[in-house]
Amino acid sequence: MTVAAAFAGMRRVVPVVFRAGCPECRGRFELSASALRLAIGATSRTTFYSFTCPDCGALVRKPAGERIVELLTDGGVKTLRLHPTV
Repeated sequence: MTVAAAFAGMRRVVPVVFRAGCPECRGRFELSASALRLAIGATSRTTFYSFTCPDCGALVRKPAGERIVELLTDGGVKTLRLHPTV
């Protein structure tokens, strides 16, 4: 099989971006999946996502409910599990 044949059925992939805001400077922006980190803890209090504000440099940490976790993981955000899976 040639390289051209292997990629013949593929379509262009559009990178996923996430809208976010900074509570420090109130900046609004879009971030790529690589700019975000998701931590999944044993409870809702220990499950959050974080990023560095591109406008002011503040480290931002926000809670992540089930829907946010689903969107971030489906979008390719790197995930750290803070508790063992059973």
